[in-house]
Amino acid sequence: MKFNSIILFLTCIALNSCVEKNKTAKLGIKKPFYLVEMPKLKKDWVKKARFASDTFFHHFLSNPDFNGQFLVGKNATVVYSKSVGKANLENNLPITDTTPIHVASISKVATSLAVLRLCDQKKIDLNKSVKHYLKKFPFPEIRVRDLLTHRSGLPQYYYFTDHYTDRKKVLSNEAVLNLMIKHKVPLNFRPNAHFTYCNTNFLMLALIVEQITGHKFPKAMKRLVFDPLEMKHTFILHKKSFFERISQSYSAGKVKQAFTYLDLIYGDKNMYTTAKDLFRMNLGTYSPKFLSTKMRKEMFRGYSYEKSGERNYGLGIRMIEEPNSKLFYHTGWWHGNLGMFAMARKDTLCVIAISNVYNRKVQKLKPLIESLK
Repeated sequence: MKFNSIILFLTCIALNSCVEKNKTAKLGIKKPFYLVEMPKLKKDWVKKARFASDTFFHHFLSNPDFNGQFLVGKNATVVYSKSVGKANLENNLPITDTTPIHVASISKVATSLAVLRLCDQKKIDLNKSVKHYLKKFPFPEIRVRDLLTHRSGLPQYYYFTDHYTDRKKVLSNEAVLNLMIKHKVPLNFRPNAHFTYCNTNFLMLALIVEQITGHKFPKAMKRLVFDPLEMKHTFILHKKSFFERISQSYSAGKVKQAFTYLDLIYGDKNMYTTAKDLFRMNLGTYSPKFLSTKMRKEMFRGYSYEKSGERNYGLGIRMIEEPNSKLFYHTGWWHGNLGMFAMARKDTLCVIAISNVYNRKVQKLKPLIESLK
């Protein structure tokens, strides 16, 4: 009897929290042009999902502390959403559901979508050499597909930039490519031999997008991804002068992380966004109006099977391939920013947690996802 009373009490709290603080009683979002028709959610499932999400948030993610945004969505419906903490501790600036947070390597998913949309426009061929698009790129054997799948053999840029610079001048993507050429930085292994996660791949993809579109990457991403998907609170950081005016990054002890000489490099990171905008990005990946069926199939399949196991990588997306299900996701980590963007596509389920204070719990969403399937 006592246990049932506790459950009833928690349920009431969860439902009241959703209605009053997060305004999720009215389900759904404004229907953009790209949104595909999805079944209406059953009320019983919504009730259970809200309770499970609220319990997970309060008893795991926020225990003892969470600073960021958390969202659970299915079909075109935001089922549960929380935004808590401070975007800037020094100025006491709160995080709301419209506060952009640096999502680090989750940026790679958006970069991939931009490249694949250019493939749909017949402006990029995944199987062509990177050198076809970047004339001074020093490795003609590396294909665009090898960059997207982390099978290029390129070395991590923050290793050779540490070695070949004084770390005082802020670097750009172009400057990193020039360093590779000037110092004849070698490959780590033969292209397409195996998978090794490397941020340099997506730095180069950003340069390809710039070359093809004729626009700097922030503007190209706005036109190719952010505007079509109505991601109104999303941008690519590209100016140091703007850095102090946006959400800051903090260690686990909430010590502010300083701007570094690598903090204007983009493609692999530097997308600032919200959980709700990421949910819109998730919805876009189901739509043939946004991305062709062919490109969606290319993106959401594994490319690296040299080693046995459940983990794999598609085109800019991580995967866990289990016998009866697949989970597609990407984590992010840069300075104190950590996040996870996860899609159980068979169940049209999306769970997101992003934080500007170092907290490894934001990347441990799988138990909640499994409970909601």
